[in-house]
Amino acid sequence: MLGKAIRAALLGTALGITAVPAVTLAAQTGSVSQQYNIPAGSLDEVLNQFARKAGITLSSTPQMTQGLQSPGLQGSYATDQALRQLLNGSGLEAVSQDGGSYVLRAQPQDAALSLPSTEVREFALGNALGSMEGYNATHSQVATKTSAPILETSQSVSVVTRQQMDDQGSQTVAQTMRYTPGVLTNPYGATHRYDYVAMRGFNDGSVDNIYLDGLKSMGDSGTYSTMQVDPYFLERVDILKGPSSVLYGRSSPGGLVALTSKKPLYEAYHQVQASVGTQGQRGVGFDFSGPLDDDKRIAYRLVGLADQSDTQFDHNKEKRFALAPTLSINFSEDTSLTLQAYLQNDPDGGYHAGVPADGALHQRNGQRISDHFFEGEPGIDRYERDQQSFGYQFEHRFNDVFTARQNFRYLDSTVKMDQVYAWGWTTPTSNELNRYYTGGDEKLHAYIIDNMLQAEYFTGSAKHTTLLGLDYQRRKTVVDWRSGALAPINAFDPQYGNSEITYFDPTSYLRRLQQTGVYLQDLIELDQWRFSLGLRQDWVKTSDENRIAEASRPVGTKISDERTKLTGRAGVLYLFENGIAPYISYSESFNPNSYADQSGNPLAPTDGTQWEAGIKYQPPGTDNLFTASVFRIEQENLASKLPQEEFYRPVGQVRSQGLELEAHMQVTDNLKVLGSYTFTDIEYAKSMPSTLFASDLDNKGNSPTQAPRHMASLWADYNFRQGALDGLRLGGGVRYVGSSWVDAENTMKVPSYTLFDASLGYDLGKVGLKGVDVRLNANNLTNQSYIASCASLSYCYMGEERNVSATVSYQF
Repeated sequence: MLGKAIRAALLGTALGITAVPAVTLAAQTGSVSQQYNIPAGSLDEVLNQFARKAGITLSSTPQMTQGLQSPGLQGSYATDQALRQLLNGSGLEAVSQDGGSYVLRAQPQDAALSLPSTEVREFALGNALGSMEGYNATHSQVATKTSAPILETSQSVSVVTRQQMDDQGSQTVAQTMRYTPGVLTNPYGATHRYDYVAMRGFNDGSVDNIYLDGLKSMGDSGTYSTMQVDPYFLERVDILKGPSSVLYGRSSPGGLVALTSKKPLYEAYHQVQASVGTQGQRGVGFDFSGPLDDDKRIAYRLVGLADQSDTQFDHNKEKRFALAPTLSINFSEDTSLTLQAYLQNDPDGGYHAGVPADGALHQRNGQRISDHFFEGEPGIDRYERDQQSFGYQFEHRFNDVFTARQNFRYLDSTVKMDQVYAWGWTTPTSNELNRYYTGGDEKLHAYIIDNMLQAEYFTGSAKHTTLLGLDYQRRKTVVDWRSGALAPINAFDPQYGNSEITYFDPTSYLRRLQQTGVYLQDLIELDQWRFSLGLRQDWVKTSDENRIAEASRPVGTKISDERTKLTGRAGVLYLFENGIAPYISYSESFNPNSYADQSGNPLAPTDGTQWEAGIKYQPPGTDNLFTASVFRIEQENLASKLPQEEFYRPVGQVRSQGLELEAHMQVTDNLKVLGSYTFTDIEYAKSMPSTLFASDLDNKGNSPTQAPRHMASLWADYNFRQGALDGLRLGGGVRYVGSSWVDAENTMKVPSYTLFDASLGYDLGKVGLKGVDVRLNANNLTNQSYIASCASLSYCYMGEERNVSATVSYQF
């Protein structure tokens, strides 16, 4: 009954307020003087520092303050007086609103020329979700679902900006995070079909930790139906390390990746681009945005892309067509609505398979498997994905205390797949690989809705930002799977054309998932202290219904599982005046297993807990950020499956602990630098060996596969802004991935590897072609041949070879 009542309330159009607690409003006045010592710097950073110290909300947009500098502020000033001093000569002014908030706008020449406040009212989310210059984001909402300074967040958060994606030539979402600590972005090598991301040593072979615009992507990790978004459609990527179920429900203990799509702009923006590259890569894209009315209350954005490539693997292609229309409406200063759609068709999904360690990591019979080797059949291999999503983001501010938000998305996806893959050598000395066939026709329908009520108020001298949320998600997947076997293939001299398949019995399932969650979070600011408290209750139901008779399961047999779970989070941080912020936090996660064991029984959910401590440092007067964090994660009941098996097995308890270092630096106006280091010590702390297989051993104390112990990266970008080289941009980076284990028994290691990347760009506006920009990107510049990782002795994954792309863009 409780679940039904919650869902009935949840599916309403907007949150209603039936009772308002007694609170004390933040009554900042513009006449009370405070002492300030804020050094000179960029105007947006100086204003951010001032707003924090003054205890006010200052609304703005990145475009307003772009390129502006401020001399800082020293001395005793009232709030209004200080703002006038800070904005003197900038052409901007701060207009006081109710409740200690201010809106930044252009100084009007007369009343008719003043900017409508609707252009800047979304600052609370804009500085956590919107566009920005450079690599340094100061705010994020991924950890709290509110706009919070990263410096003041008691958990490890990293942000990849749009400019970083462009400078580094990121071709997939996973590639955007190549320079982020704690993240292994290529556990399955050079495949681009899914955005696999292993975080803090945890990789369950799914993409369950990807979120889009605050909502789970809702793909089905137990099938081939997984939503993927092209990075061209994104404004930024936020990465939260560690468990996060208190706000998001079911999730991985390693962390989550939050994608933010491009939103409409209230100034005209038009951009087209074309790219060509190695492996036959070629593509075109466009990005148009601007207001639709004279009052600039309605704006649109239309982004499109067509791209294709031959890939590095023989007989494999990738092809994509995508379109994203978006419309934003500001009904008033207090109410806004953004309508979104994302349409993507992938006629060719590229390569996705692995080869044995014997032959990939070292020679077999004096030969090594080629980086281009394709073990399938050209006439059979295909992966077609068609996905459409529709959603909205609604926000209404009732008063200076309460704001309601509702996010919704519906996803429809179809996948058609045929693949021939290898598994093991036919004999101990043979050059031929056994080959099997798998095929699938899948249809996925899912929707998710998240309602939030946010209250900002004071109790005494403590400022609270309290968030009450209610979310619901539902997913249905119909899967028809085929399997079979066919003739072996010579791994060193492949001959294709023998495509006769011996089919096994087909299978068909109807898979369902429902999740309802209620969560409460309180963020407290008390002097220099920052406290974070959160609690969530989830009700999750999964089922797997057999649609075709099997030997042990008649038609209609349903495996179902219902779980309730309470998760929490707590954190404390102290913000020193010099920009140093030490913190400690505790967080939990859970993820119900939609997998069954060999007897058809659902596995118990995986539970994760984390302790994390760290220090963040943001030098006053800059938006540079340095972070050092140590963590310990324990996860129970992790599910594992060998590639040739049809069922999963629990592997007991996994413990991961380590150290992460990260630096985001705008060293000068010309030079940007990113640096990171990761140490991860992960092992099976308590194993549950199966008795079905003689080869199964107690792996306690061993490390899981695809979990390198050390990783490090460094990226620098220099922009010449004067002299003969004015307009030239140079970038370069190095990525190191340490060794990892090939198998859970830890009998063989994948060697470490080091990769170099480079970029070269030039603004042709400097030579008279206004709006035209060219960029050249090279990944794995030295064409290092390497194995990215191995999941077992039978499955190792080829690393991505050198790829070079040239992009020409025109903005008008």
